[in-house]
Amino acid sequence: MTNSRDADAKRPQVLRQIAELQRLPMPELIDRWRVLIGGEVPSYNRAFILKRLTCRFQELAYGGLPMATFQEMDRALAAAGYDGLGARNSAHTAAMVARRKSGLPVTGTRLVREWNGVRYEVLVTHDGFEYDGRPYKSLTAISKAITGSHWNGPQFFGLRRKGGSDL
Repeated sequence: MTNSRDADAKRPQVLRQIAELQRLPMPELIDRWRVLIGGEVPSYNRAFILKRLTCRFQELAYGGLPMATFQEMDRALAAAGYDGLGARNSAHTAAMVARRKSGLPVTGTRLVREWNGVRYEVLVTHDGFEYDGRPYKSLTAISKAITGSHWNGPQFFGLRRKGGSDL
């Protein structure tokens, strides 16, 4: 950890390095990545590279986060199904592909249906659905809880036409 006086002295140099990055062509940015971060660039998106290199300059000048913070972030990413670079891990990706093939929306989608003048919201979760604060395995079970009778859940929430085809 640096003190305030050290940080103030380093600020012009860090700002110059960051400004210089903006002027570099992509091949030179990629070279800087390899030197400062190591390995290959995970994305050839200029904005991503600039942001990450800017952070790296600041880490080198002022110090980075404590290791415990990095470990906690890694645990949170893993619990949400991501790797250290923010990409979906393979098990989670397989589940998402299966969900898409089944015609169901991706995790985090909110399904809204108005029925008999009342608005109902359902949240698509990783392992099913959530309605009225309770987990459900199927939209059909939720549509039955709402209407009191059996309905095709995806059809009730507008995900399928009456003939059974997906929208």
